[in-house]
Amino acid sequence: QVRLMESGGGSVQAGGSLKLSCAASTWPYFSMGCMGWFRQAPGKEREEVASIDNDGSTSYPDSMRGRVTVSRDNAKKTLFLQMNMLEPEDTAMYYCAAPQIGLICPTPGSLNHWGQGTQVTVSS
Repeated sequence: QVRLMESGGGSVQAGGSLKLSCAASTWPYFSMGCMGWFRQAPGKEREEVASIDNDGSTSYPDSMRGRVTVSRDNAKKTLFLQMNMLEPEDTAMYYCAAPQIGLICPTPGSLNHWGQGTQVTVSS
């Protein structure tokens, strides 16, 4: 059974930084597949934060570009998300995801393996 485990969340003040990690040792296709970070705030839909393919190519929505950096360590089967210049609007539960079918980058609506999430709270 695939288990993804996020860590690194916490409470920071606006302008601060956090680095999230996602341990994915139980996903056998880690080095071959695309993974992504998503977030969901109370009362809002889950949205994409970043994705990274097996070749290291990355994708960010315009709202996140320049403030977040996604990376991966294939040897350790770990996904990372460096977040800088955090704003109160970034407060949400952050999840990592891997596709259940195929190796393409996950989307909020696709069939994915999800972690339990890690909470990020940014105060003004």
